[in-house]
Amino acid sequence: MGTNGGNGKNDRNKRRRWIILGSVTVGLVAIVVIATAALRPSHLIDPDKLAPAERGNIARSVVATGKIEPLTKVEVKSKASGIVEKIYLDAGDKVKDGQVLAELDKEQLQANVAAARANLEAAQAAQLAAEATYQKNVVDAEGPDVPYLKADVDRAHDLYKQGLIALNVMQDSEKNYQLGLNHQSSAIREVQVSKAQVAQSKAQVAQAKAALDDAEENLRYSTITSPMDGVVLSKDVEVGDAVSSILVLGSTATLVMTLGDTSEVYVLGKVDEADVGKVYLGQPARIVVESFKDKTFQGKVTKIAPLGQEKDNVTTFEVRVSIQNPGGELRANMSANAEIILEEKKNVLLIPEGAVIFDKDKNAAVEIADPKGPDGRTKLGVKLGITNGVKAEVLSGLNEGQKVILQ
Repeated sequence: MGTNGGNGKNDRNKRRRWIILGSVTVGLVAIVVIATAALRPSHLIDPDKLAPAERGNIARSVVATGKIEPLTKVEVKSKASGIVEKIYLDAGDKVKDGQVLAELDKEQLQANVAAARANLEAAQAAQLAAEATYQKNVVDAEGPDVPYLKADVDRAHDLYKQGLIALNVMQDSEKNYQLGLNHQSSAIREVQVSKAQVAQSKAQVAQAKAALDDAEENLRYSTITSPMDGVVLSKDVEVGDAVSSILVLGSTATLVMTLGDTSEVYVLGKVDEADVGKVYLGQPARIVVESFKDKTFQGKVTKIAPLGQEKDNVTTFEVRVSIQNPGGELRANMSANAEIILEEKKNVLLIPEGAVIFDKDKNAAVEIADPKGPDGRTKLGVKLGITNGVKAEVLSGLNEGQKVILQ
């Protein structure tokens, strides 16, 4: 009985040792497998680094960056000086040619007109007086009484010789005749003087008339009107502000308003000399502005500067891209990028430029995921078409739907 009990206990101990040894062996094998898997390099490609070859549209272009400008812009300044009394329009309002924009205080200008008119009337009266004096002197210079006075003298001499009149009577007739001659001689001299006075009075009338015209013109100038159809880009004065005349101060005169025709606008941008040779008049362009990021406006190249501008050793040329703007959405001074289309293709096979690899000979290739390839990828040579800095056209070497690895 005792011996059998001891043998059973020994068998149980042996089985326990085998179980423990087996468990340790399995654990060691698992550790070796896990360590081996951890140390082996992974060939799985991050899905975020895969991009499919897919069809789409692509354009090769150059971008001219600048500001939106109206095709026509006019700075309105007053020809008259004065104080602003009324302003009829504000920035953003539409305006027609000849429409009244503002008015200056007319009180002093109207007084100037009245004074000028009075001076003209006085000058005209002086001219009439000078002409009357001239006509009188012309008549007197002809001496109409002289022949009669001469006849009286001759008759008085005959009568005196006959003893029919006294000596003093004859002498009186001689005296009257001499006075007539003197009067005629004086009138002849006065004709030239009075003629000059008539000419002077006519000049004074012309001067007074010019002063009246000037005063009336200044009064008209106090009403400032629009020289064009368009929109008010800016209002630069307020009621009560003093305005100086452009006729007096020229370009430094007070700016009243700035008007512009925004039915057609343009972007005046700069294009690098490396790209300007590819730009030509009439070339299509797409314009994007900050205010309408989701909208593209169509335009065309209308001017290319013949002379480049150099700054910081970089030469650029100004290029004007015009855009039709009948709705007035594009406003002056908006920042804009004009993408001038050099070449455009539609429905072609495209891949990200970031997936393209070039060798030392400038041959292009891409990598695709391939579990059987080295490092889980395979390199394929491709032939590229146009690129735009983001996408590249694939002419051959890749099929639609294949996924390329971004580098």
